[in-house]
Amino acid sequence: MNATTRITPAPATTTPATATPTTGEVDNRSAYLSFTLAYLLGHGGAALSKGADPLLSLPGWLPITLLGAGIVTGVIQSMSASIRAQRGAGKSEALAGQLAGFSWVTGFVALFLAITGLTTAYDTPELQSVLWAAGSVLVVGLIYLAEGAVHRNMLHYGLGTWLALIAAASLFLDAPGLYAVLAIAGGGGYAVAAVLERRRLAL
Repeated sequence: MNATTRITPAPATTTPATATPTTGEVDNRSAYLSFTLAYLLGHGGAALSKGADPLLSLPGWLPITLLGAGIVTGVIQSMSASIRAQRGAGKSEALAGQLAGFSWVTGFVALFLAITGLTTAYDTPELQSVLWAAGSVLVVGLIYLAEGAVHRNMLHYGLGTWLALIAAASLFLDAPGLYAVLAIAGGGGYAVAAVLERRRLAL
C-alpha cells in the first residue's frame, strides 16, 4: 500500500508595501504668534503715533524696532520649522522644502534692493517706512503661498493669500490707515491661523 504524501503549500508571503516617505508636518504656531505680536505692537504702535493728530506720542524708532524684532524672530522660527520637517523626507521633497526656506532670505534681500533703489532714484526717502511695512507683509504672504503649495498646507496657503491681498490694498491708504490695516487685519489673521494650526495638527 502506497502512502499518499500530502503536500501542504507554503503560506504565501506578502511583502509589506513600502510607504513613500512624505514631508513631515510643519508646526507654524510659534512663528504665527511671533508675527502676531510684531504686527500688533509694531504696526499698531505706528498707527497710533503717526499722522496729523496722533493718539500716542512714541519715539519713531520704537514701532519699527518692535516690528523688526518680531519679524526676525518669526522668520527664524519659520525657517527652522521648515528644515525640521524635512527630516526623513525623500530627496526631492527635502530639496523643495529647503528651497522654500531659503526663499525668505531671497525675498527680503530683493525687497531691500527694490525699496532702496526706488526711494533713491525718485528722492523720496520718506516712503521707506511705508514701503517696508506693506512690502514685508507682501513678501511674507507670497512665501507662505509657495510653502503652502510645497507642504500641501491649505491653512498656510490661505494665510499667505490673505496677507498678500491686504498688503497690496493697504497702499491705497495714508500712513495711519495703512498701519492700522496691517496691525488689525494682518495681526488678526495670524492670531486666527495660530488657533487653527493647533486644530490642523491634531487631525
